Formats: sequence, structure tokens, C-alpha cells
Amino acid sequence: MSVQVQNRQDERSTASRRWTMLGLGVLAQTAGGVFANAPAFLIPTLHDADGMSLARAGLIAAAPTAGFLVSLFAWGLVVDRVGERRVLVMGLGAAALASAAAAATSTSYPALGLFLFLGGMAASSANAASGRVVVGWYPPHRRGFAMGVRQMALPLGVAVAALTVPSLAADHGVGWALVLPAVFGAVAAIACLLFVVDPPRPTRTAASEQGLLANPYRNQAVLWRIHSVSAALVVPQYLVWTFVPVWLITDRHWSAAAAGILVTATQLLGAAGRIGAGIWSDRVGSRMGPLRTVAVAAALSMAALAVTDWLGSPISVALMVAASVITVADNGLAFTAVAEIAGPYWSGRALGAQNTGQYLAAAFVPPVFGAVIGTLGFPAAFAIAAALPLAAVPLVPADPPPSA
Repeated sequence: MSVQVQNRQDERSTASRRWTMLGLGVLAQTAGGVFANAPAFLIPTLHDADGMSLARAGLIAAAPTAGFLVSLFAWGLVVDRVGERRVLVMGLGAAALASAAAAATSTSYPALGLFLFLGGMAASSANAASGRVVVGWYPPHRRGFAMGVRQMALPLGVAVAALTVPSLAADHGVGWALVLPAVFGAVAAIACLLFVVDPPRPTRTAASEQGLLANPYRNQAVLWRIHSVSAALVVPQYLVWTFVPVWLITDRHWSAAAAGILVTATQLLGAAGRIGAGIWSDRVGSRMGPLRTVAVAAALSMAALAVTDWLGSPISVALMVAASVITVADNGLAFTAVAEIAGPYWSGRALGAQNTGQYLAAAFVPPVFGAVIGTLGFPAAFAIAAALPLAAVPLVPADPPPSA
């Protein structure tokens, strides 16, 4: 066999493996997303059928997110030490068991909340590990696209939960509805066990010689600046996700069904937007340039939404769709940049810190902007949200040389 033929076969094998790892990364992240978002769609059943107050139902729905917050960085540390495959199998398997336990104890609300919290701690493993798998297997000029595809997992997880959990809970009860994330997590864990291959990285000795074991946060602010930018940009994203259905129904006088259809459509468009932003960053050879442009566009779109809503213009609905797409386009760009800058022995912790900052910022959106909307109205909330990405623009650093 000639060297050229052997090289072509090796290239095809590598390309096939990359696509496989990307698919598994999306599956793992989607499974985590289904678990994290499924409890929110139990609220109508918990409130209407079981007589639980909205406050208590909301507390149960928030349990997985609380679990995510306390465990993201820890999982990143474990990924850096033992690799991606083990973390995905352990985390998703534990999330499946926690979901099954929540299903079995769904009539005991303290137990339900506890198992959802523990499951959130386990499911967050996919956030850092699946991202590392994708970044590790794709070359720099294709990582933006690959991470854009991987970032589709969040809206996919929301869509799967939205399409299945409410009807399962209404027809068969909360317990049966929680079987879905249990099955999803188990399937993803088994797939990762069988097919995930940890991406190649230098030995610790070689990494030490190359400076890859050094703390990337020490003596430089690049990663901290990216974390801060992402935290600021997540606020308008979660504002749109959380309050647009209410805005469409109460202020724009849409039916609940029509509002749901439009919100689902914006989720799909947002997923496509993440891929587009990733492809754009690959072609221009920069993550921070597109990130800066997205921040400016997010500020402009939210400001335009605020003005047109204040004027009562029907154009505001179209601007809401645009804002919904623009405000999620930064996720893959920042995530890819953080992994590249941190390198193969620190990216797990760096991605954990990245997600933790975003979840913390997002946690303040419902109470803070709920109060703003109740007091000053939607235009004021949209305007305040526009100020945050605008303030983030000067924080976006220049593109540093990647470490991975």
C-alpha cells in the first residue's frame, strides 16, 4: 500500500472519528439539557393537578440548576485529571439514576427536589466534558463550526423536554414524565462508554516542558475578561427566553399556542445562528472579533426592541426574533476561545468557571427583571438588558495565541 493511499485512509478515519465525537458530544449535552429543563415543564401539573403553589413548584423546577451551579467547576477539575470519557459515563449515568429515583419518589416533594438537585450535580458533567471532546478532536480552523453544532444541544434539550414532558405529566403523572430524562441519560451514558475516545493530549512531562500545566489565570486577565463578557451577554438571552412568552400574550395579545410556536421557532433559529457564528469565526481566524460584533449587535437589537415596544410598533415582534437569535450567538465563540486559551490540562476547570458565571448571572434574571417589568414595564427591561452587552464590548480581549 502506497504512503499516499495510507494517508488518505488515515484522513478519512480521523474525519469519521471527529464526526462521531461531535455527535456524541451533542447527545451528551442534550441529555444534560433534557434533565435540567424537564422539571420546568412539570410546573403546570404540580400547580394545577397537585395543588402546589407556584413558588414551591418553581423551587422544585430550579433544583437541577442549583445542582449545576455547585458542581460545574468540580467536574471541570475531574475532567482535567481523568479525561472526558470517564466523566461523561459517570456523570450521565448518575443523572439517569437520580432521575429514576425522582420518578420513583415523585409523590414526596422533598425527595423529588433532592433527587433533582443531585441529578443536576451529575448532569453538569456534560457541560465541560462534551466541550472538551469536541475541541480536542477538531483542528483550530474547524472548531468554531464544531462547537456551534455542539452548542445546539441546549435548545435541543429544551425542545425535547417541551414537546414531551408536559403531555406525559398531564396524562400519566410527574413520575412517568421523569422517566424520559432517565432513559435519555442512560442511553447517552452507554453511548459514551462504548464510543467516546478521549482526544489526544501531550503527556504531563511534555505538557510541563511546553508550559501547558501553568495556571492560565495567573498574571493575565484574558480568561476573566471572556467570563465577564459571557456573563453580561447571557442576561438579555435569558430575559428573552424567560419573559417573551408572557410579553407576547399579555402585551402583544397573542394566543398561548401562537406564542409557543414562535418561541420554538426562535429556538431553532438561535441554534442555526450558533453554527453560523462558529463558521464565521473559523473563516476569519478569530473568536474575539466575532464575539465583539455579536455584543454590539445584541445591544442594538435589544435597544431597538425597547424603543419599538415603547411605541407599540408591530415591528417589535420581528425585532424580538432577531434579538433571540443574536443574543445566543456568542455562546460557542466564547466556549471555544476559553478551551483553546486554557489548554488541554486546564480547559475543564476554565469551562466550568465559564458556565458557572453564566448560570449565576442567569439566576438573577427572573427575579430582577420580573420586578422591573412589574414596576416599569417591558420597554424598560429591554433597555436595561441592552446596556449590559454594550458595557461588555470594551471587555472583549484581543485574540491570544491558542494553547491547544
